[in-house]
Amino acid sequence: MPTNRYYSLAQEGATASIDIYGDITSWPWLESDVSAYNLSQRLAELADVETINVNINSYGGEVAEGLAIYNALKRHSAKVVTRCDGFACSIASVIFSAGDERIMHDASLLMIHNAWVRAAGNATELRKHAEDLDNITQASKNAYLANVNITEEELTALMDGESWISPQDALDMGFATSIETFDAENPSQNARTALFGLVMAANGSTAAEPVEPPLPSDDAEGRQDDEPPAIDVEDEQDPSPDGEGIESEEPKEEAAGMAAFLMQLNDFLGGNNHANDD
Repeated sequence: MPTNRYYSLAQEGATASIDIYGDITSWPWLESDVSAYNLSQRLAELADVETINVNINSYGGEVAEGLAIYNALKRHSAKVVTRCDGFACSIASVIFSAGDERIMHDASLLMIHNAWVRAAGNATELRKHAEDLDNITQASKNAYLANVNITEEELTALMDGESWISPQDALDMGFATSIETFDAENPSQNARTALFGLVMAANGSTAAEPVEPPLPSDDAEGRQDDEPPAIDVEDEQDPSPDGEGIESEEPKEEAAGMAAFLMQLNDFLGGNNHANDD
C-alpha cells in the first residue's frame, strides 16, 4: 500500500503515473504538498518511460514551483498525459497545460487567474510589485497560449475575471484535448423494469420494456375501460367428441414460466445479498 496518498509517483513498465493531489509549494509540509525539486528528482529516476500520466486535483500554490514543474514535464522525452481529476486551479492549471494530451472529466473544473502577492512598502515599491506581477502572469499566459485557440485578449479577460472553466468550455477553447466520461451502460434504478426483464427472460421474450396499461376512461355506455369484459363461458373450453372439455395447455406453460421466473428472481436477490456482504 502506498505511503503517500496524495503526491506519489509510480512506474509500471513503460508507463509512470504521478498524482498531484495537494498544494504546489517550495516548502512541503503536509503529505499532500509537492515541490518542483522533489518532483524533478523523481522524474530523473524514471528509466525507459514512454508515457507519464499526471493526475491533478489541486488548488494551486507558488507560481515559481508550478512553472518549474510545467517545464520539467515539457522537457521530458516521454509523452505526457495530464488529467484533471477534480480541480486544477491557478498554477495547477498551468501544470495541466504541460500535457501532450489534456483530459478533463465530466465532474472536473479548471480555474485560471492572474498572479497575486501580499506586499508592503511605499508607492514606488508597490508600483514595482504591480509591474512584476504583470510579468509573472505573462509566464502563465504563455503556457496557456501554447494550447488554446482563443486570442490573448480573450485569455486576459478570463484571467482578469478569475474564471472557472467547465470541461466542455475547456475542450472548445483548447485548454483540454478530450473529456473522459464514466457512464454505465443503460443505467437504471427502476425496480419494476428490472423485474419485468426477468419475467420476460423467463418466458423467452426479448421485450425490453413493459407496456403501460391504458388509463381508465368512460366509454359511451358509461362503463369504465378498466372493468373486466363479460366472459363467454363456452369459449373457455374446446368441446370434445364426448361432450367433455379438453384442458388447455396454456396454464401449464404459464406455470412453468412462472416457476422459471421465481428461480431467476431468487438467484437475482441472492446474488445481491451476497454482493452486499463484501
